[in-house]
Amino acid sequence: MRVLMTLLLALPAPAVLAQETIAPRLFSLPAGCTAFVTMQSAACGVTHAFTCEGDPEGLLRRVDLDEGGVSYFGAIDAETQWIESTHVLAGHSERLEAEPVDRASFSTLLETGVDTYDFKTLSDEVGVTRFVGQDRLTGQTVTIDGVVLDETEYAIRALDARGTEMWRSAGHEFISRDFRMFMSGVSTTTTPDDSWETDDSPMEFAFPGEPGFMSGSPKFGCGVVLSSFSVGGE
Repeated sequence: MRVLMTLLLALPAPAVLAQETIAPRLFSLPAGCTAFVTMQSAACGVTHAFTCEGDPEGLLRRVDLDEGGVSYFGAIDAETQWIESTHVLAGHSERLEAEPVDRASFSTLLETGVDTYDFKTLSDEVGVTRFVGQDRLTGQTVTIDGVVLDETEYAIRALDARGTEMWRSAGHEFISRDFRMFMSGVSTTTTPDDSWETDDSPMEFAFPGEPGFMSGSPKFGCGVVLSSFSVGGE
């Protein structure tokens, strides 16, 4: 939690944003944390994946930024379970329940090609949310900016504490076997009142020592009005 609160303090002031056309800014992580890759996405987002001293083995943290600053931060374990998430735009945080019915398993996905899950997250702001769905490898790989990724097909439903569906989403994502993490792709999200398609596919990768690593500025698809609706930890 200390790491997550420190990241909130990284939200840029308007004066800083106004200087973006003069000098690109870099994003700073809390002391004891080390990033290993920066990813630019198609939908005006930049993501930094990192680890921190003192975290459990296999824990991987991530922070997303849009044009206004930090929009999301969270942590997954080695099996890509959503351990904790904070959705800055939607204004809520959530954590994984202690004993999920069907845990998400990255290992199962790699070994069998399909992984199902059924788990709940707990939030002081929005209460209990149940997530039910599956990920499936399509058998296709893509190379984006020199990084080889496996394509997945997914479907997920979010239910409230009474079992009422709040939203559902389906589409294609990507996984990195090396990073042991998912990356968004093209998806369709449906609520009781609306439905829309988004493309958050990765466009560029930067590693330590390369231009763009730890950039605080998204590069692609900016200037478009984006929804603040949050669909969980992805």
